[in-house]
Amino acid sequence: MSTAAPLASASSSGSPSGSSSSTAPTPRRRRRGRVGRDRVDVTTTASLILGALTVLVPLFVTVNMSLKTTEQAVDGNAFSLPSPLTLSSFAEAWSLTNFPRAFAISLFITVIAVAGEIVISSLAAYAIVRNWDRRLFRWSFFYLLAAMFIPFPVVALPQIQLTGILGLDNPLGVAILHVAFAMAFNTLLFTAFLRTIPLELEESMRMDGAGTWRVFWRLILPLLGPMCATVGIFAFIQSWNDFMMPSLIISDPALQTVPVLQNMFQTQFSNNYNVAFASYLMAMAPAIIVYLFAQRWVMSGLTQGAIK
Repeated sequence: MSTAAPLASASSSGSPSGSSSSTAPTPRRRRRGRVGRDRVDVTTTASLILGALTVLVPLFVTVNMSLKTTEQAVDGNAFSLPSPLTLSSFAEAWSLTNFPRAFAISLFITVIAVAGEIVISSLAAYAIVRNWDRRLFRWSFFYLLAAMFIPFPVVALPQIQLTGILGLDNPLGVAILHVAFAMAFNTLLFTAFLRTIPLELEESMRMDGAGTWRVFWRLILPLLGPMCATVGIFAFIQSWNDFMMPSLIISDPALQTVPVLQNMFQTQFSNNYNVAFASYLMAMAPAIIVYLFAQRWVMSGLTQGAIK
């Protein structure tokens, strides 16, 4: 009996502590994965919607008007849907502007500009980065940066005279000028990316007997793939949509590019707004398609060059 009492008292004394531990409130777990979801940034959302509308509304009007007949195009309602839907305006614009020839010329200029900007700018950046301790290369980089502040209209007249003297008042001369005027910005992009590539990779390749050219073509240029894609996209869009340089440099009207040809035949469209919009849509379609398929390379190349 004497031993039962202490056990009972011990059990009775332990029960409150057990009950208190079982009834003690447990801390609430913090919700995860909800950061930034409870509130909507109205200003940012409204800005994005406004920016999207400024692009989508003109694009919708262009496609809508190009699918209408001439009678529907002049009714004054650009947002009314075409009924019936027709593609005759594209055929008329195709033959009126001789679109295949202008398309081939624009493609010729764009291909040379894209390839030239990638190769020449990457070579210049590689030489500058790997010889930064030499004064000549360092000042060459600063010279290229200074060229970014000189717009083409400032030097337009000397360039017209120079291309005429050299016999480059043709699409080839326009492509060369595109490469030259974009070299400063492209070299800046390639230089920032090249600084993130370890020098040990080149040293290990040189130990195997590789020269400078082989190191560049076999190692450096493949590593510059994201930045090459970014530069190529910028070069394509700028060269394809350029109006000022071809109109000033190319002397033969039969060798003009698509944007210049659109302006030359603007008066012939008269009231055929459907033909005009069909011609505009054919002119900007390649740039839109290329950007839609390759837009992910733009941000990836820029972010890799800035973060790596």
